[in-house]
Amino acid sequence: MTMTVLVLWDIDHTLIDTSGVGSEIYAAAFQQVTGQPLKKMASLSGRTEPVIFRETLRSHDIDDAPADLFSRFAEAQARGYVERAGELRERGRVLPGVPEALRALSEEGDAIQSVLTGNTRPSGEAKLRAFGLNGFFDLDSGAYGTDDDTRANLVGIAQQRAASVHDATFDRASTVLIGDTPNDVIAARDGGALVIAVATGKDSTHDLAAEGADTVFKDLADTDALVRAISRLTAHHDGT
Repeated sequence: MTMTVLVLWDIDHTLIDTSGVGSEIYAAAFQQVTGQPLKKMASLSGRTEPVIFRETLRSHDIDDAPADLFSRFAEAQARGYVERAGELRERGRVLPGVPEALRALSEEGDAIQSVLTGNTRPSGEAKLRAFGLNGFFDLDSGAYGTDDDTRANLVGIAQQRAASVHDATFDRASTVLIGDTPNDVIAARDGGALVIAVATGKDSTHDLAAEGADTVFKDLADTDALVRAISRLTAHHDGT
């Protein structure tokens, strides 16, 4: 790579699939803090946890929630991921090519890997730790669902944090977001990052390309192709 590159990974359906365990943990935490069973969860795809929680409350006619309800929910949710880490490993999975991709980028002296996720930091970190992936990431340089309701704004937050940690400047030419949803593509485009989309979630390669992703892969099985794509994108936008 021709410069220091900040690689921001989405977590769910990009790195891992909890295979329903995450939904069960959400439901248990929701019932614990609201006293109501979860009947229907708001759409998750590419959105932040506080937004999902507020919409889910509204769908259950909970309009007078105490101010600390989300923080109590987030604590219960994160605790659920820690307590059910073994079950996550048994029922869930790391997606194809992910360990190899993370390892290859960690060996690139000019690549800093962090996360850009709608998860809270405690839940996101618990998921990564459950699958043995946390060691690849500088989580202090990431951005999380509690940082801003608008996913695009998380890009600038991560860039500022990474700049502070690493004494470097990160802009569109030196930031690559890797995600699996159109909302990830939009966040990168509007927030100031390049974007590589992987069709490992619900959206097809066609859908992700149509939204404007710079590069689209079916999955991350081809490690060399991913590393080349990051190098090519950043070199092109750097003008080199």
